[in-house]
Amino acid sequence: MKRSELMLNVALVPVDFVMLILAGVIAYVVRTRILDAIRPVQFTPDLSFERYFLIVLVVSLIFIACYAFSGLYRLSTTRRFLQELFRIIVASSAGLMVVIVYMFLRAELFNSRFLVLGAWVVGILFVLMGRFAMRKLQRFLAGYYDIGIHKVLVIGDDELTKTLVQHMQEDRNAGWRVVKQLAHPEIAEVHSAIGNPGVDEVILANPNYPAERVIELIEFCNEMHLGFRFVPNLYQTLTKNFSFDTYTGVPFVELRRTPLDGWGRVFKRGIDILGAVVGIIGLSPLFAIVAFAIKWETTGPVVVRQERISRGKRFSLVKFRSMIKNAEELKPLLAEFNERKGTPFFKMRNDPRVTKVGKFIRRYRIDELPQLWNVLKGEISLVGPRPHEPAEIAQYERSHRRVLAIKAGVTGLAQTSGSSDLSFEEEVAFDVLYIENWSFAHDIKIIILTILKLVRDRSAV
Repeated sequence: MKRSELMLNVALVPVDFVMLILAGVIAYVVRTRILDAIRPVQFTPDLSFERYFLIVLVVSLIFIACYAFSGLYRLSTTRRFLQELFRIIVASSAGLMVVIVYMFLRAELFNSRFLVLGAWVVGILFVLMGRFAMRKLQRFLAGYYDIGIHKVLVIGDDELTKTLVQHMQEDRNAGWRVVKQLAHPEIAEVHSAIGNPGVDEVILANPNYPAERVIELIEFCNEMHLGFRFVPNLYQTLTKNFSFDTYTGVPFVELRRTPLDGWGRVFKRGIDILGAVVGIIGLSPLFAIVAFAIKWETTGPVVVRQERISRGKRFSLVKFRSMIKNAEELKPLLAEFNERKGTPFFKMRNDPRVTKVGKFIRRYRIDELPQLWNVLKGEISLVGPRPHEPAEIAQYERSHRRVLAIKAGVTGLAQTSGSSDLSFEEEVAFDVLYIENWSFAHDIKIIILTILKLVRDRSAV
């Protein structure tokens, strides 16, 4: 990590501390100056601003400690907004609980609930603002003054490498500077490249680089004190989840397909039920309108049931009908127009089987909303790999079947990372990545990204 990056990361601690103090002061001013005209302040007589300010200092330190435990000060070259937002809310809530417990046990401090809750809300907003400003400052310094940039040598010549290099060159504020790109270099070529004009990091972008060359490259980077990053292929995403135990003195290591186990499964199922119930009730007027439009345009059922597989079990996936009645019978006649030949999938833009109403509900993904019923029944989850047809799964190779380790989902990491633009191998890799790294925070993030994608993306047309 660059010294400038390290300084900006470390600077988050005093920035958060200042923002929390400002939030506490603003909450006090609002309560004593603005709301006083509406409702008299309920303070104890000896709570002056000076004493309150000392309390804010102590409470801010408690919040900083909670932020540290939540990983908000973990050194990182990149920070994702949604992940940071989630951690700030959770850590701030933990800090608030510490304060509330102390007040309950000691019956001290002050008895204004507005100050407690108001400072909590304003604190979250101010900390976000401070971190947003720091992120903008970091990008500004990188883009205009080359402060904190990474001068990289990129190895690879496939499409993934070209895309990666293009993004680095177009987004200068991100802090990457591609000094040179080599296809399949020998170590001597790498040595020459890092010395002139200078490189401090090597990125192996080709995921299919020979293993023996990778080891040689890593050893070289260690010797020259260079940073090393690589893009993993499908087979390098094999499980990293394991547990260690012993039986009669013999060590056992259990490899787990996913961290989604035990209480994680219980909690995820509870969120699925809650989300499905709220969604079905809240969207029921929309369901009625769509059902009427489908019946008005064409004959046939309002919904269709398509056979799918989730966690190795067959079930009927429910969707609003967006095609003519005999669409499946016509599918073999359109095989030559399949845009994803060589994969188990069928994809065709401007499919003649799609109705006018079908085009509209596909454009806004409304046709997939009845899947909430499948979620409520426990056949799929809100978030998970895409549920595929039995005929598609029959064409899977052994490595592809990793996506069947957990329940399929209405949405997932692959859908929010490219949807139909992804190749089959890329989609499987994203699904495996989600399975290997499942967490509740990831699920929330994917749901939020899905909502944003519904508003912005129209690739389903």
